[in-house]
Amino acid sequence: MASGGVTYKPKNKKRYTTHGFLERMSTAAGRNIIRNRRAKGRIKLSVSDEKKVLVKRMLKYKSTKGSK
Repeated sequence: MASGGVTYKPKNKKRYTTHGFLERMSTAAGRNIIRNRRAKGRIKLSVSDEKKVLVKRMLKYKSTKGSK
């Protein structure tokens, strides 16, 4: 019996190229996804926006921490 090994090997580059903003905008169905997420008020429209959200949170945390 052969050992298959680990099935899930996550890679960020693959994730961005599959689920990122540019990939979504390249197809009509992807543009519909972005439009629906905007209409619902999502902060993160796609996987590519995760870094932007983290930076905003960090800046907000630093500004509130320093004012005390």
